[in-house]
Amino acid sequence: MNTERPERFKSFILVGAPGCGKGTQGSILGAIPRFFHFSTGDAFRRLDTRTEIGQEFIKYSSQGELVPDELTVRFFRSQIDALITSASFKPDIDILVLDGIPRNSQQAKLLEEHVEVLQIFHLSCPNRDELITRIRKRALKQGRLDDADEGIIRNRIQTYEEETKDLLDYYSHLRSEIGAAQPPVKVLNDIIQVILKQPDWKHFIAGD
Repeated sequence: MNTERPERFKSFILVGAPGCGKGTQGSILGAIPRFFHFSTGDAFRRLDTRTEIGQEFIKYSSQGELVPDELTVRFFRSQIDALITSASFKPDIDILVLDGIPRNSQQAKLLEEHVEVLQIFHLSCPNRDELITRIRKRALKQGRLDDADEGIIRNRIQTYEEETKDLLDYYSHLRSEIGAAQPPVKVLNDIIQVILKQPDWKHFIAGD
């Protein structure tokens, strides 16, 4: 097995509307050897606002502006570099499972310098009422009462749909549609069945 750091990291991407279960699937996959789950949302929540990049994020968020795609990708790379330095993520033997990045086609283009996408899994749940029910249950369980407001939830879903349509088109040649309304174990099985057919995955386990 080559232990040199690759120029680009082999990756699977999980995409789906709020409540589709991509965080759950990412966490499960990340617990399996040869996978490393990277959640952008979790990384943002851990962001040290005293750092230079943290101050850049505050500048935009305090003004109610969206964080630029370039800054988001730069933040992603800084987080990955730190994970490699700490040996948490070993790019010569681990495949990244990305959750929350890229969010649009522009981020996808910026990521191409850093990431080799093997497959994108679109966790699809056309039934918005099902998504709303899931999010409200999760919000109440976690004590995030603001997230339990149906109006806020519907706005988040609409924002997701508007933001990611071009992303799904951009990755159409690598996209696998996964029914997210199924039981989580069935969703996981569908994802794994696609992964097991990947030549790159077979190469990784062959070097075990």
